[in-house]
Parts: sequence; C-alpha cells; structure tokens
Amino acid sequence: MTKTALLIIDLQNDYFPGGRYPLDGTEAAAAKAGELLALAREEGANVVHVRHEMTGEDAPFFARGTQGAEIHPSLAPLEGEAVVVKEGVNAFLNTDLDALLRGRGITRLVIAGAMSHMCVDAASRAALDLGYEVTLAHDATATLALSFDGTKVPAPAVQAAMMAALEFAGAKVVPAAEAAAVLRG
Repeated sequence: MTKTALLIIDLQNDYFPGGRYPLDGTEAAAAKAGELLALAREEGANVVHVRHEMTGEDAPFFARGTQGAEIHPSLAPLEGEAVVVKEGVNAFLNTDLDALLRGRGITRLVIAGAMSHMCVDAASRAALDLGYEVTLAHDATATLALSFDGTKVPAPAVQAAMMAALEFAGAKVVPAAEAAAVLRG
C-alpha cells in the first residue's frame, strides 16, 4: 500500500472562467492536476479532494449548495475517493483530513490546487507542521494578482513568491512532471 496521497485543493467551478472568482491560469493548473489525478488513479495512490464551502448569503464565491462550489468536472471525484469539505482556508483545520490520511498510513503528500497564496499555502504549511513530506506541483496550482500598499503584484510574481516561501519552509516544489515520480514511488 502506498504511503503517498494526491491532495487536490479547491479546484472548484468558481475559480474557472465564468465563475464568481476566476483565477489566473486555473485551466492550465487544472490540466496539470488532471494529469496527476489520472496517474494517481492508475498507480492506485490515495486521492483526496478538498472542497471549500462558504456559508451565508454574502459569500463571495464557493457558496454552499451552488454550482460554483462544486469540484470542476475535469477533476470530479470517483466513487471511493475521499472528499474533505472545509469552511476555512486550512484544509486540516476543523476537518478530518489528518485523521483520514493517518488512517490510511499516508506520510507523503503531492499537492495541487488553488489559491496558491491562501489554501495551498495553508495546507502545505500545516502538512509540514504535522510531519508529512510535501511535494508541491507548482504548475498544478493557480493564484491571482494582488496589491499591497498601492503596489500591484502580478499573478506570476504572487505565484513565484509563494512557491519560494513554501520551498524555504521545507516543501519540495517541482513541476507536475517531477511530482509524478513521487506518485509512482
């Protein structure tokens, strides 16, 4: 039994073109995540989908019960694949994700998803704190442009800063093609 799981975070309809909160590069990131998903299924690796749901009528995106909150059809879970629903940024906080992974003997995670600067960051750091070996497929993640104190930060700069910070924190940050080797591992 493999000790590796593919963790796909928040690749939900609202982050795609036409959604309530489209990101830069979501389609390309989803395509790379889809390649990893196909490989994980082929290799018999554990797959865990994380879906963010927000409650309340003022939810900016991922409103519970809406099509926008559903996992994108290109990455739809198959029967038997775990789906963890979270209401906050960190997939480990107030969910059963850690117990699910430990119950399956998982020690290594390959992570893909969105947003790089929020939920991918939070889950990667939490996983590292919990002792998991983390491989982050940087081209299977997406973000958007931000601004701070009057400075506009383009999406590629946000992405690069987040990947550099996560690599500095201890994650192995590689392209999906290299992350695939971990799933085969």
